Amino acid sequence: MSVHQARIVGLPLMNLVLLRGLPILQQLHLEERLLRTSSDNWCIINDGTNDRNIVMGVSGKPAELLKISSVLQDKVAVIRRFTGGGTVIVDHGTVFVSFICNKDALPDVQPYPRPIMCWSSLLYQEVFQYVGHFSLRENDYVFGNRKFGGNAQSITKARWIHHTSFLWDYDMNNMAYLKLPTRAPEYRKARGHLDFLCCMKDYLPRLNFIDRTVRALGNHFSLKSMKMEEIEPASNTIFKPTSRPLRKQELEEAACRLQSESVYQPA
Repeated sequence: MSVHQARIVGLPLMNLVLLRGLPILQQLHLEERLLRTSSDNWCIINDGTNDRNIVMGVSGKPAELLKISSVLQDKVAVIRRFTGGGTVIVDHGTVFVSFICNKDALPDVQPYPRPIMCWSSLLYQEVFQYVGHFSLRENDYVFGNRKFGGNAQSITKARWIHHTSFLWDYDMNNMAYLKLPTRAPEYRKARGHLDFLCCMKDYLPRLNFIDRTVRALGNHFSLKSMKMEEIEPASNTIFKPTSRPLRKQELEEAACRLQSESVYQPA
């Protein structure tokens, strides 16, 4: 795929990092560091993550979202990320696309979740032109009424991140670790995971999606391709990532609290 290497007059500059199989926790640490310590715009595309992980939003509660006994029994790692949004289970069948932007790079986009998602949905309309019936439904990317992309954001004083987990494919057995969320989008209509989700592989090839995304992004930014090892940490900046794995003890305690609440029924 071709990438603009020189700045195009009138378009803001964005660094493009293409990765393959980077562990999701390492990706989250990289994204948070770039959000908080860099002054550049970034797009990170990670084609799959090698290990199966459950990733929860910053305020997610394991007892409400996970079937903890199955998670513990099968030793599935659970990560709490630094952004909001819902809970997903990711593996080699997931494609990740993240935009980290200065607010002044897109001055017409108000720095709030909904306007950011509306902007990103317009970009993905270019990606999915003539592919399925793509739209933004509430906070999700869908073909028709079936979800294939989940979104999350974090917004700081001068910058924001919008990242998406795209289901190119998924293992149906993995859905057994997730409860139906209590605050589900209205369009879900209480459908189970298998009736609610769809796979991108049924609509376009994996590498074709990545190539289309890069080309669409090139219509809005002047892209500079970078390698992982070329990303230098900001000097004189102390950074401590907040995305982290949940300890086994934390999950066990959450399961115990849930069990106690179900047994104790106040009069």
